[in-house]
Amino acid sequence: MNEQELRQLIAKVKAGTLSRRAFVRMMVGMGLTAPLAAQMLAYSGLAHAQPASAYKPTKRGGGGTLKCLWWQGATLLNPHFAVGTKDQEGSRIFYEPLAGWDADGNLVAMLAAEIPTQQNGGLARDGMSVIWKLKKGVQWHDGKPFTADDVVFNWEYATDPAVAAVSVGSYRDIKVEKLDSHTVKVIFQKPTPYWADAFVGVRGMLIPKHLFENFRGAKSREAPTNLKPVGTGPYKFVDFKPGDMVRGTINTAYHEPNKPHFDAIEMKGGGDAISAARAVLQTGEFDYAWNIQVEDEILLRLEESGKGRSEITPGANIEHIQLNNTDPWTEVDGERSSATTKHPLFSDPAVRRAMAMLVDRAAVQKHIYGRTGIATGNFLNNPPRFTSKNTRWEFNVEKANQLLDAAGWKRGADGIRVKDGRKLKLLYQTSINAPRQKNQAIVKQACQKAGIEVEVKAVTASVYFSSDVANPDTYTKFYCDMQMYTTTMPQADPGVFMNQFCSWEIAAKANKWQGRNITRWKSEEYDKAYRGAESELDPVKRAALFIRMNDLVIENQVVVPVVYRPRVSSVAKRLRAPLSGWDNDFWNLRDWYREG
Repeated sequence: MNEQELRQLIAKVKAGTLSRRAFVRMMVGMGLTAPLAAQMLAYSGLAHAQPASAYKPTKRGGGGTLKCLWWQGATLLNPHFAVGTKDQEGSRIFYEPLAGWDADGNLVAMLAAEIPTQQNGGLARDGMSVIWKLKKGVQWHDGKPFTADDVVFNWEYATDPAVAAVSVGSYRDIKVEKLDSHTVKVIFQKPTPYWADAFVGVRGMLIPKHLFENFRGAKSREAPTNLKPVGTGPYKFVDFKPGDMVRGTINTAYHEPNKPHFDAIEMKGGGDAISAARAVLQTGEFDYAWNIQVEDEILLRLEESGKGRSEITPGANIEHIQLNNTDPWTEVDGERSSATTKHPLFSDPAVRRAMAMLVDRAAVQKHIYGRTGIATGNFLNNPPRFTSKNTRWEFNVEKANQLLDAAGWKRGADGIRVKDGRKLKLLYQTSINAPRQKNQAIVKQACQKAGIEVEVKAVTASVYFSSDVANPDTYTKFYCDMQMYTTTMPQADPGVFMNQFCSWEIAAKANKWQGRNITRWKSEEYDKAYRGAESELDPVKRAALFIRMNDLVIENQVVVPVVYRPRVSSVAKRLRAPLSGWDNDFWNLRDWYREG
């Protein structure tokens, strides 16, 4: 379909001769997702109706305690410092953004009075600005009013280099103006197709100015409220034991009538994914368990008890192996894996290509993930509009051997390859988790057949995903040759997701390892494509740029994708929890309830 035909269809929707639903169906049939089709209509001045909540409460509270299990326990509760999902989720209990993303990729107002559109004057036709009207009558948990000053402050806070906020990428290239006490204007430096980033979803949670303004810059980590949050959410802070437990109690002054349903919430940390699934599906000790990365065969057995169910929520999360572009064994100015160095082994393209052939993705899907993980050769797998058809993956030990032979890597007496006096020996780390250790074993076995010695390392999840800048074992430090984890894509757009390969996002000592580019890979072509996508309003051209970015990452073996992972949660039989693959699990905690 060309641009003229597309505009004719949109004109029919405006005229009322074609329904929104029919238009969306047509776009889905062409490879777009429903969220993207809805955004196209929004850009054309056709606002979508606010998604209706299935929860129709008649009173606030009365639901008892909601018991949730996060086997990676939260370590801090400031969303601007949350490098891991566990910290984002712990923060989301108390803090809210202006809007969140539902399962269909629609924006849902949280602290905003309405979703900006061209129709209501909120969204500029030239893509240069957006106006947010804030909900009135909202109070912080300490009784202070929530106003535009808080929104502006969050922009100032996140963009302060001395704060070293992990959320800086969403705020760095914008300007925020207060128009009145409950209206702000976000101004972009150039036409911006994806305007719903700042103040939205995972990186949009807002902290109170009056409690953080004295802790700006270098003092940001000293704020007491980093560990004792005061937000606007449905639950108020009770106590927090890092890595163990977060407790909240009902916010009786919450700005949504008759919400929330539960009187209290507990977010328990620790353990592992299997014990978490069992605690919901078999013993019924908990109501909800997050990120159930468990062999599908085990999940099916646990579900037989009838006490709960596995919720599989489509999104774009990717379990992948990262190949370090820098030298993790050489220290430069007190920093290992410095961007000024090159990896002693992976700087040889043949080694990188061979490694990509030694990951048996089909076996990982068949024997570990089943319905919860799909083998893939792409880093960017969803929405379909952005999925590359140019990539291929293969598991081929023989071809890997041929590549290494041709590159001059000779087998020594012990069978391990050597070149220029350096052994082909790699340290491969990930978090402690049964599927990941099985994955490590599969990769190690294949590497042995190719003359590569692999030492595996398993780090406790709460340590591996810690925000502690003094911790040497975090995945952001990347003090090893290869590592594996899942990167989440908590938005129905790949803009933020794909910035993790931009050169300006490199994790380093200077930014307290808060940068999102963990591999430390640098590519002028990639940076140029990303910058182009930031301002490209044509959805077809923009999709092509993201596909090229994905292809560059795969062609250069920056990462080796393993399986595309829909989100898997364990949910008690009577619990109703609206989940989304494009936001936090707790994105709409206000609507969680237990059926009578």
